[in-house]
Amino acid sequence: MGLLDLFITASMPVLKVLLITSLGLLLALDRIDLLGQDARKHLNNIVFFVLNPALVSSNLAKTITYESLKKLWFMPFNILFTFIVGSILGWVVLQITRPPQHLRGLVVGCCAAGNLGNMLLIIIPAVCKEKGSPFGDPGVCHTYGMSYASLSMAVGAIYLWSYVYNIVRISSSRSSKEVEINDSSASISSREGSISTESLLPAKAPPEQLGLPSTRFDHKTQAHLGTRLKQFMENVSRKINLKRLLAPSTTGAIAGFIVGLVPQIRKLMIGDVAPLRVIENSAILLGDGAIPLLTLIMGGNLLKGLTGSGIQKSLLLGIIVVRYIALPLIGIVVIKGAIRLGLVQHDPLYQFVLLLQFALPPAMNIGTITQLFGAGESECSVIMFWAYALASIALTLWTTFFMWLVS
Repeated sequence: MGLLDLFITASMPVLKVLLITSLGLLLALDRIDLLGQDARKHLNNIVFFVLNPALVSSNLAKTITYESLKKLWFMPFNILFTFIVGSILGWVVLQITRPPQHLRGLVVGCCAAGNLGNMLLIIIPAVCKEKGSPFGDPGVCHTYGMSYASLSMAVGAIYLWSYVYNIVRISSSRSSKEVEINDSSASISSREGSISTESLLPAKAPPEQLGLPSTRFDHKTQAHLGTRLKQFMENVSRKINLKRLLAPSTTGAIAGFIVGLVPQIRKLMIGDVAPLRVIENSAILLGDGAIPLLTLIMGGNLLKGLTGSGIQKSLLLGIIVVRYIALPLIGIVVIKGAIRLGLVQHDPLYQFVLLLQFALPPAMNIGTITQLFGAGESECSVIMFWAYALASIALTLWTTFFMWLVS
């Protein structure tokens, strides 16, 4: 295929995303108000809790076997590498732009976490359906491409809610902690006189010197240590937030793996003659509604970026450069190196998905995370607006180049 044919093939999926996103943006306007804030919130809950898990589980169940796992094992490490490299580049952006404290976690999160689920679920099927696609039969391409995208969504959700969630949480809470420290310093200074007076008093003798048994002291110490350990475990569980970590899409991925890998369950649910095939067919039917609805919601969410507060141009430029220039170039080196080392099989579609994971816009769920902590919501909307507006150009160019690279 010529480069022009590849460019036309690559531009079609991005144009479809752009058109549906524009429709979502139009429906969210105050004059129309069919996709207002409340409507988006309710629809997003339906997608998050019902449609996405159905989409992920149904696609993984159809394609996951023990043989396919040999091919897919590299993907979680590839996604982890995008987070690590993106975080390092985000730190460089912080050193250059010096943003306010409450935006530092947002910047690192936008550089580290790409839209590993929604965008792939939209782009991959559209690329497979194009006549000039270099990935062979459209049906086979669609089946395996959706399984790759589903696994990408599940792994990305784990990394996002375990890493970016805590990065934004720490960044947003640091300024409030500094205020608390300043407030408490006044009370500490007022008590310095009494503390210094207590330090002049003789220390109490240990129980052994008074002839008392030491077991009483040991029991108190053990009780104190037990209380501290319990508090520590509670703090760890609260910070990790397992409920967020085990997002519905992750739970759907686990269910898909179980159905695909357990032969007895697979025979019952997968196939034209399976007794319980109606369950799988229902999940597929639900999952098919996720992609158009996700795109409309994404367009509605970008409306805030039109009226959002101002943000440093250098900060916005840094995030754009990281996501659309630096990361894709590094991704080419990583995937080509992995192919030469034999870590990635010579499957053009699989290699294309791995490359595309380095060139995606920031994850939309970062906006949800900023809303949870009330830090940088308007700035996040501006970042998302420009990142997704420029994605129409960047994704088209990189998709064209990646298809040429693997074909």
